[in-house]
Amino acid sequence: MTQRTTRPPRICPDCNGFASAAITTGGRDARGHRRTITAPCPACNGLGTVPARRLREGARA
Repeated sequence: MTQRTTRPPRICPDCNGFASAAITTGGRDARGHRRTITAPCPACNGLGTVPARRLREGARA
């Protein structure tokens, strides 16, 4: 019997699947560690994937 395979998730074209980035603020804390902030991708809200195009545009399935 053949098995059905699931489709791979659609990777966000804006971030290429790297949904968040750690950005250094330039300073260091008392222990010498770099201070960083995490910035999520605004297109996919930090998920790394996007829904199918027809779902994004609101079309009926």
